[in-house]
Amino acid sequence: MKLMLLINPSASSVDWKSRMAANSALVTDHDVTTVETTKRNDATGLARRAAEDGFEAVVVLGGDGTLNEAANGLVNTNTALAALPGGSTNVFARTIGMAPKTTKAAPQLGAALARGPGCLRTFGLGTVNGRHFLFHLGVGYDAEVVAQVERRSALKRKIGQAIFVYSSFSTYFKHYDRKRPSFAIDFPDGASVEDGFFTICLNTNPYTYLGARPLSVTPDTGPERGLVTVTTKKLKVRTLLTLFGSALGSGEILRRSKSVDYRTDLKSVTFRGHKPFPHQVDGDYLGQATSLEVTHGEASIRLIVP
Repeated sequence: MKLMLLINPSASSVDWKSRMAANSALVTDHDVTTVETTKRNDATGLARRAAEDGFEAVVVLGGDGTLNEAANGLVNTNTALAALPGGSTNVFARTIGMAPKTTKAAPQLGAALARGPGCLRTFGLGTVNGRHFLFHLGVGYDAEVVAQVERRSALKRKIGQAIFVYSSFSTYFKHYDRKRPSFAIDFPDGASVEDGFFTICLNTNPYTYLGARPLSVTPDTGPERGLVTVTTKKLKVRTLLTLFGSALGSGEILRRSKSVDYRTDLKSVTFRGHKPFPHQVDGDYLGQATSLEVTHGEASIRLIVP
């Protein structure tokens, strides 16, 4: 196959060892062109160019943000996307069954490619204000945590996932209004939630990982399903700890909580800001918004799965 190996050299776990593992798994049996990102959103343009130049697949060695950018460049093309874990969490790669370390995931990808068309499936994306997402959209508190993590990118490379724990506490006490709701949500059936502090809009489950442990929020995602929204209507320490503890298990207590609005099989949803509010897609902070239009199923990619 004609492959583009797209590497983010700034990603948390991209080093000579992961690069060598990726190359060793691919170059023997495939025509591989290696490119590197140099700035934000570079991966979108590089992936789009790969599709225009007839590459059969783009293999991303980077984190979830780089993978999201590449997916946005490959939407509705014949060029497939493959994921190798190069970030600190690698949610999407692990969700589709890739090993959490590149040294094991690279041979796994090589074996998948050897199956030919059998390794491909069509994967439907969520879309928010024109930006596509693979696994989730985060609105409110969740997105502000991501913003705080991005402001400490050098520290993230050194301490990995611990930066998310630190930023969660820092955001709660210093950087987010936990007394007044930031947004409202309107659903296709006419229902609304007016007191939104924190929403995750899920295309896959789990929401994220804490080390080896998945944070499981919903059993209601899948190839034939729409989006799931989970909205907290209170932002108190006790509420967040209860929800976090539930997500370490099955997530059932989270879904039944009176402090949570839980919706499934959504093809669209609208966010209305009571004031500007932060949002992120697949761990990539997109800034403040006053409204968001979210849809599902209008865009898709070809995905290589193990």
